[in-house]
Amino acid sequence: MSLKQLIKKLPFRHCVFFLKCVLIALLWTSCSDRGAPLGGKTQNSADPSAGNSNVGIGSGKYKNMVFVPAGEFVRGSDLVDNSGKQQEYGLVNPLYLDEHPLHTSHTEAFYIDRFEVTNLEYKHFTQSARHKEPFEWSQNGYNLVPKRLQATEVDTLRWIATEYFKLDMDTRVAGKPDLLKAMVAQQHNMDRLPASGVSWYDAQKYCEWMGKRLPTEKEWEKASRGDKGNTYPWGNDWHEDYANTGDNSRWESGLAPVGVYEKNKSIYGVYDMAGNVWEWVQDWYEPYPGSTYEHKDFGQKNRVIRGGGGGTGHYSLSVFFRGSARSYAAPQTVNHDVGFRCARDG
Repeated sequence: MSLKQLIKKLPFRHCVFFLKCVLIALLWTSCSDRGAPLGGKTQNSADPSAGNSNVGIGSGKYKNMVFVPAGEFVRGSDLVDNSGKQQEYGLVNPLYLDEHPLHTSHTEAFYIDRFEVTNLEYKHFTQSARHKEPFEWSQNGYNLVPKRLQATEVDTLRWIATEYFKLDMDTRVAGKPDLLKAMVAQQHNMDRLPASGVSWYDAQKYCEWMGKRLPTEKEWEKASRGDKGNTYPWGNDWHEDYANTGDNSRWESGLAPVGVYEKNKSIYGVYDMAGNVWEWVQDWYEPYPGSTYEHKDFGQKNRVIRGGGGGTGHYSLSVFFRGSARSYAAPQTVNHDVGFRCARDG
């Protein structure tokens, strides 16, 4: 049966709904304005730190990356849960034991992204490399192209504004210019949020496309803690207002724009290594050399995530935001509060 014949057989109200669904599908499938060939970069490359005055330590291929010198650093911890925090917090796994032993490790020189990869940067990747978008973008309107929205009639725009953008305005009476302005403004606000809802494989593909790689777990910890092994990126004392821990109603989605917490940076100048989103690293979740701790999830089945997430759960429990804290997930996992940053050899 043809589309025309199908529409003729539907009641009028069903026809309207059906045609709106078709229009939305067209908007979504057309949302990638192809800007570059596979593996290339779009001309309008994203600057994740727009509006931040402390930007651009590196230049050229090292733009917005921070240099971390070769050398030894303090890794892991020797902490023990003597106060019953595991039971208090209702945790399945014991605290600290997978961080043992406290030891000195070494890295070669490397560069690491100063900020978590943003939505806008990741959007350029999905459009240019024809890579799938995070599912959440299809639910919040982020993947809808403004010029396609401009060509949409006002009743459908009102429906999109309500169902997807969830705008804080009376969309029933709003005119087309106001709707478009609010939608585009909301998309711009999402540009500087950390990209999340990406698997380990997605993160790896992005870094490769950029000519980079995911940081190793050792590199990530050194970039966060410095060579002396700071407990948190900024030092050894906990300050819940220094980072986005998920306990701040200021951020509607639970995630903050990258770099807005000026005090949440390491001695190397790397931002947001505590809170905002957990971050994928290269390594499998395995015990450290010299560890006697055994865990059923060790082995080549889970990848390590670092940094503690502010999007969902744990709030301001400082134990999750320490530079030595480890967590893990299957590499195909996608979560709202898991993102990443990239690294390069020095």
